[in-house]
Amino acid sequence: MSREGHRGEPSSREGHLVELVDHTGRALGKTTVSAAHQPPGQLHRAFSVLLTDAAGRVLLQRRAEVKTRFPLRWANSCCGHPEPGEAPATAANRRLGEELGVGPVDLTEVGVYVYYAEDPVTGRVEYEYDHVLRGELPADAPVRPDPAEVAELRWANPAAVAADLAADPQPYAPWLGGVLDRLLRPTAQHGPAADHAPARSAGETDDGVEPSGGR
Repeated sequence: MSREGHRGEPSSREGHLVELVDHTGRALGKTTVSAAHQPPGQLHRAFSVLLTDAAGRVLLQRRAEVKTRFPLRWANSCCGHPEPGEAPATAANRRLGEELGVGPVDLTEVGVYVYYAEDPVTGRVEYEYDHVLRGELPADAPVRPDPAEVAELRWANPAAVAADLAADPQPYAPWLGGVLDRLLRPTAQHGPAADHAPARSAGETDDGVEPSGGR
């Protein structure tokens, strides 16, 4: 796949605002990306996009080396944070354009994944109320990944990736397992993704958080 252009350093978004939430997704306030990811972490709204082709494969990206959290790990197609009050699908389509040079695409929410993860290398923390969004992209569609965001792309069978991740999680971003689980076993079908706060999904602990190996 082609790799053209440069659409901004990941570090430039550290001062952007994110929406703080409780374990039901209710908005509580706002803080910066940088502050939300400092230990012990602050629960905030996020999204993870899984783009699928006609054969059911998912587009995975290997995160760029300059990423401040979990660099060079394989992750879902695109992820990020809505601005306070912004619809996750709107933010997701903006990031699809910035990271991959694609979109907009129709996105459907297939579940929510609340998780906590610590990056042992950078010391940053992921503590996120993650809206999992699915969209379709033809395998031959032109993709123009930003090298400051994406080191590599590949199409893969999601069930095979889930099995490989379970056997050897080290090459993967720690949130990918939960995101793939929502794709393979959807917990909520809301139609086109909208600006709402769905109830927590099955499989979470009593406090609504799944420990994970982060973003």
